[in-house]
Formats: sequence, C-alpha cells, structure tokens
Amino acid sequence: MKENNEQKAALQALQGSLAEIPFVRVGKITALGSAADFQVELRVGERSVKILAQYKKNGQPRLARQAVLEMKEMLSKGAQTYGVFIAPYISPVSAEICQQAGIGYLDLAGNCLIAFDTIYIKRDGAPNVRVQRRDLRSLYSIKSERILRVLLTRAKQIWKTETLAESAQVSFGQVANVKKLLADREWLVPGEAGIRLSDPRVVLDEWAKQYRFERNQVTGYYSLSPVAECESQLAELCQQRMIRYALTSFSGAARLAPAVRYQRVTAYIDGNLDVLANRLGWKRVENGANIHLLTPYDAGIFFESQDVGGIQTVSPVQIYLDLQNQHSRAEEAAQSVRKVIEKSWQ
Repeated sequence: MKENNEQKAALQALQGSLAEIPFVRVGKITALGSAADFQVELRVGERSVKILAQYKKNGQPRLARQAVLEMKEMLSKGAQTYGVFIAPYISPVSAEICQQAGIGYLDLAGNCLIAFDTIYIKRDGAPNVRVQRRDLRSLYSIKSERILRVLLTRAKQIWKTETLAESAQVSFGQVANVKKLLADREWLVPGEAGIRLSDPRVVLDEWAKQYRFERNQVTGYYSLSPVAECESQLAELCQQRMIRYALTSFSGAARLAPAVRYQRVTAYIDGNLDVLANRLGWKRVENGANIHLLTPYDAGIFFESQDVGGIQTVSPVQIYLDLQNQHSRAEEAAQSVRKVIEKSWQ
C-alpha cells in the first residue's frame, strides 16, 4: 500500500501494539479509500480477524466521534470485524467516546485500548508531550486567550465572527482558528445566528490548568500604609494621570466577595511602575513586599475591567485565572469568585 508518512507511523504504531501478543500474526495490509485508511488482516490462533483503522491528524472529540460513526457504519455491513481510531494524540474525552462505541483507539505514543475476540491491550501514560504542547500552544496563545476571555466573560451572547474579532481585537483568521479548535473539542454551540460556548465551566477549567501567571512581570513594593489606603491612592493617581490599571488576585476578589481577607495589593498597570510608586512614596523591595504591581503580558488582560466602588478591577474571569495560579490560600478566594462568574452565566 502507498501511505504518507503520518499514515505509515499510524500503521507502525498499530503493528507494534499487536506484535506484543505472541499468538497474533499480522498478514495482508490493504489501503482503503472510504471510511478508513487501511485494513489489517490478522491470524489470531487459528482464526482470521480483520481490523479497520482510520487515522486523523487530530484526535479531539469531534473528529473521534466522526471516525466512530463512519467505522460503525462499515462494521454494521459485516465487512470488517473491529475498528480502531488512530491519531497523534487522543484526548481523554475522545478515548471515552471510542470505548463507549466499542471502537479501539491508539495514539502515536502507543497509548491505546484494543479489545476484541480474545485480545485486550490497554496502555496509558506513555508521554505524548510534543503533540499535546503544539495543540495547546494554538488554543492558549496570547491572541487565542483574548478570544477565550470574550467568550467566557459574555458567555450568554451569540457571537458572529466580525463582532468577536472586534471585541477581542484580533483578526478574522485568528477567530476562525480558535473556532475550529473549540469545535474539535465540542466546546461550541454553532448556529446560523453565531456561536457560543456549549459549557463555559469546562472551558474555564481547562484554561485555568494551562494559564501561566508568570508571563506577567511582577515588581514588589512596600508601604507602611494599610492595604485599602494603598489601593485608593493608586486608583486616584492612575485616574489623574489617565493610566490604565485594574486590581486583580485578592485585591479584585475582595470586591466581588467581601469575605475574602488579604494583606497585599495586586494590580495590573499599563505604565511606568517606578514613577507611580515614587509618587506614592512606596519603596521597591526584593522581599517582604505588600504591594505587587504587574506589567501585563498582554493588553487583553484589561478586557471588561469594571468599576467597583470607584476602583477598577479586571474581569471576574481574569481574577479567577490569577488566583488559580497562586498558593493554596488562594483556592478559597478563587471559589468565591467562581460563584460570581457562574451566576453571570445562568
């Protein structure tokens, strides 16, 4: 058969998994042009068995579900015995889709479930870091995160490509790319009027796992003044000088959930930090800071910043992300903010 390099790697991965079983012999391999890429004939003891295998470059749920439906249609005709879905990386949800449908799965790192006749091969935990990282870099790039912020902050809204691109301040092409990535994960509800997230909770959970707070530049300062007074002074000075700023972390959470207790100011500043700090009489320190001023890694941080009691805070979604990336004490505050976010989704 003629295969491209990816299909060849898929076939080798399947042969490698089957070769571990001493009573299985791989026979004729035939290229197919419909719902599968190739058919593998096996000898299992004295019996002949056929495997129908389909390879896709993407192993996310939408593609897995599509492959499963196509293979089950062929299997129902009695033409084949067992179907296997193969991809470079197969997500846990995709694996569950295959398993429930009685279809095997296999990634190019060797993780798999192949179960038919007297054969049962189950392997988990083989590292597939390169493929996963490439996929995640696309969805959680800086520009892609801008789109996620918009979709999560206004989760009830139906979005057209044009309005989404304008709100996120990204190109139409970037929106199209993120829409595809979300659709592949089955995280979108498409329609003629536009799109929205199918389950914002899942999207926020997954983003929080990938979000990297350390991309922001953090500068520490110390002041003898109480935290609340420092926040008020910072807000007043930024407003006077027309400097964009917004509180986050515990400083932001306390304004959404008053029960949150904290002892450190945390704020994003779009300006010269030392000039502001000198004007306020704050001392720059390496240790023992009770004020953290952040230079944001991207202006998207400020999307949907809001005025709470005369002081700007970033959106609840951004506050939640920032808290999730901190020490264990932040967990309770993050959950308080999460309740505010989910209430806005109802």
